Amino acid sequence: MFRSLRLGSLAGIDIYVHWTFLLLLGFFLLSGLAAGQGAVSALLNVAFVVTLFGCVVLHELGHALAARRYGIPTRDITLLPIGGVARLERMPRQPLQELVVALAGPAVNVAIAAVLAALLWPAGGWQGLLTGGSFLHKLLQVNVMLVAFNLLPAFPMDGGRVLRSLLALRLDYVRATDIAAGIGQAMAVLFGLMGLLVLGNPLLVLVGVFIFLGAGAEARQARIQPPDEQSQPLPATVADVMIRRVRTLPGYLRVDQVPEDYLRGGQRDFPVIEGERLVGLLRREDLLRSLASGHQRVGELATRQFPVAEMTEPVNGALARLADSGLATMPVLHQGRLVGLVQLRDADPRRWEDTVRGRNRTEETVEAV
Repeated sequence: MFRSLRLGSLAGIDIYVHWTFLLLLGFFLLSGLAAGQGAVSALLNVAFVVTLFGCVVLHELGHALAARRYGIPTRDITLLPIGGVARLERMPRQPLQELVVALAGPAVNVAIAAVLAALLWPAGGWQGLLTGGSFLHKLLQVNVMLVAFNLLPAFPMDGGRVLRSLLALRLDYVRATDIAAGIGQAMAVLFGLMGLLVLGNPLLVLVGVFIFLGAGAEARQARIQPPDEQSQPLPATVADVMIRRVRTLPGYLRVDQVPEDYLRGGQRDFPVIEGERLVGLLRREDLLRSLASGHQRVGELATRQFPVAEMTEPVNGALARLADSGLATMPVLHQGRLVGLVQLRDADPRRWEDTVRGRNRTEETVEAV
């Protein structure tokens, strides 16, 4: 089943809709029919949702175009049932630039609301704008709500990014991110409790979960990037920070035959080898889950989709790819041969200065079962 459907592109940026968004449209259509609204009213409900999410696309496009101004491309924009996501290559590390990018999205909704207010004002002034129940009145009201909601300081929402950028004017970037992420996660818990216990709104619970996870991911990401986009990459290659003593597993091995000392060591995940060829990566959690049965082969459990790094490439780019992959470990190759591993938990930039100077290095060793 497809995950996302491409709708087209705006300003050179591909627009996708996640398949779960189609379920949302079906829900509004069926709930309208079930409430006895009739086919026309039910279809109007669907049309309103589509129009509203058109405003969401423009909101995300605002972020994307503001980021483009600072030389930051956007991979794509995807519509989800809880909103839209513009996948920027990165956020600016200059606080004022991040402030502009964060505010650009809500500014689009302000502009949309202003245009709708100008069109609707002759029909009833302030009272009409506040109480009117037409299609356009509702669209105006929802755009105002989008501005208010997005500017809540729930990092990594827009308001949270505004907060982070303002904190970063005075504090270290990582410290500012930690504070904003902590506030964001606290608000995420509040959203979840309100949605679950007060409003009975599962969508608000889902928003809380996304914010909580997103805040944690942003805090981790802040630790593996250079201080700002103007700074030069740290003088470290992948070879300077990689683990050189690597334990590998053959694909034919049963999981219950994996040596116990492999699980007790500091290596989190294990490259899977067929002959001398790297074919997979077995995550520690997958290995531990499968030990109860003991019949599966290592090659059956290993993921075949994983990033790799060259030992001579700059460490910043390699760590960014690793963070994007959702994995914790990345094999390192040299001339096609496995020579090491990079583990996200060991890649704290505060340690790089020591490793660049040659501390804590061991000779390159690949151990196989």
